[in-house]
Parts: sequence; structure tokens; C-alpha cells
Amino acid sequence: MAPVRDNLWPEGAALLAALSPAMVALMDELPDTMFCAKDVTGRYAAVNPVFVARTNERSRRAVLGRRARDLFVPQLAERYEQQDAEVLQGRSLRGELERIRRLGGTSGWFLTSKLPVHDDAGRLVGIVSVSHDLRAGAADDATMGSMAALVAAVEADLGARWTTTRLAEAAGATPAVLDRRVRRVYGLTPRQLVLRTRVDHATRLLAGTTRPIGDVAADSGFYDQPSFTRTFARLTGETPAQYRRRTRR
Repeated sequence: MAPVRDNLWPEGAALLAALSPAMVALMDELPDTMFCAKDVTGRYAAVNPVFVARTNERSRRAVLGRRARDLFVPQLAERYEQQDAEVLQGRSLRGELERIRRLGGTSGWFLTSKLPVHDDAGRLVGIVSVSHDLRAGAADDATMGSMAALVAAVEADLGARWTTTRLAEAAGATPAVLDRRVRRVYGLTPRQLVLRTRVDHATRLLAGTTRPIGDVAADSGFYDQPSFTRTFARLTGETPAQYRRRTRR
């Protein structure tokens, strides 16, 4: 289905005019990918059904023309707005690992990319964004066994300095084969997989224990509490304390 185009505001119209209608329509066919296009004021000019489903609204029409702060919790909206500001200033965002709540309240890992959009005259008219839900794909037994060994090794020593060579040894593979296998199964780089494993461990401790956040940081392999808090907030849109309060209600 094409985006709703009637009663468009000027900035939204300028953005849609710069986008390929075929590309926007194709986004509707992606089952595990959130897509949106925002104008230079932060208003949504195009979204796909997956994006709509992750808001509290039921229709595309109810989302268009609104901003992130109207649709998402403050922590998430603030992160989106910060990312958007950086993209509008010329910094493209590619393959940003994020933990986002899926339908039903469970959270999962996504890879987000955002790019600026310019019209034919070269004027900046907005951004486009895709966030792909990372789910383990089909793979052969050797690959899955290798990945299971890798994750188990990282979980057993979260604070280690996980170089590419050490990761490859844990997976029983060469660095090149390791990279292919991790990307095939998880859609991540090996280093991103280490970070994901550390944050997943931290979320379990935050939700299931009352241990001090500094202890959670250390047990999860982070250098200190400030670096843990910064990384956790960047990936999840919440500080560790906010995440704990929400999950323990």
C-alpha cells in the first residue's frame, strides 16, 4: 500500500517527492523490518506496517504527521531524535546495534541504519530509516555448533579482551569463516555479538536481581559503571536503573 499522500504538509510532501514510490511500496513487504521516512522537522511522512505495529496506534494514518515523542516512551524517543539530528548534520548511521521491544513487550536485537534524503536540487528534505529484527536464521549443523561454542565461551568470560583471533579459536574456525558464520546466523559482526552477549547478561541481572549496578557492570564485562551506563543507554534507550525499574514493576 502506498503512503497516505492527501493533506500532506509542505515538508512531508517534499520528502515523499524525493523518494521512489516503488521503494516505499516495497518496504511494506518486509516482515521483520521497521521502515520510516521523516521530514526535516522530525514528522513521519511514510511508515510501513511493521513500524505501525510497534507503536500504540492501529493505522498508518494515525502515525503520519506525528513525531517520535508522540509515539514512543521518552527514552526511546530521545535516542531516535539524537540519531536523527546527527544524520541531518551529515553523519549516516549504518548497522547500529539496538535493543528494541517487540510486539507483546519482549525485547530483541535490531540493526538500524539511517540515511539523509536530498531532492533533485540537492536540498536536504529528511531521512529514511530501517531497523531489521535479528533472529537466528537457518544454518548447517557445523555452523550452529560453532556458534554455540562461541557464545558459551564469551558468556564464560565476559570481561576478556575478545580479539578476532581469540573469537575464531573459540568457534573452531578461521577469522574469515567466523565472520561469515556470525553474519549468517546473527546478522552481526563478531565484535557486535560480544557486545550483545554482554548487554543480554546485564539485562538478566538487572531484571532478576537487586545487585548494585556497579556489580552488574563488572559481571557483564564492562570496564566501569559509567561506560556500562553509556553503552546500555545507547543500545536500549534506557539507563540500567530505568530498565530495572520498568522490568520489576
